[in-house]
Amino acid sequence: MNRQPLSGHILPTSATMLGVCMTVVSIIRLLRLGHFATLVDRFLALDGLIFLGSAALSYLSLRDRKLHGLEEYADTAFMVALTIMAVCSVLLAFALL
Repeated sequence: MNRQPLSGHILPTSATMLGVCMTVVSIIRLLRLGHFATLVDRFLALDGLIFLGSAALSYLSLRDRKLHGLEEYADTAFMVALTIMAVCSVLLAFALL
């Protein structure tokens, strides 16, 4: 079975999600939602770094065929970051209530 490489999808999506993390952190800072939201924005800042790592790994995987194994690490990092973002979204929703 010939698999489609994921790196071509992970790279642009990770970069977009990094931008989303930065935007949400900025909005939380502007709204001054309190101590709980400050915790969420720190997790989102860390999440942005994980998305950045995922983008870097997928880029390296695309650039050099010898590093194609990095695609699995990029995929894992992307899924971890996506999970953290989902948890932060739920926590932020409860902080706004």
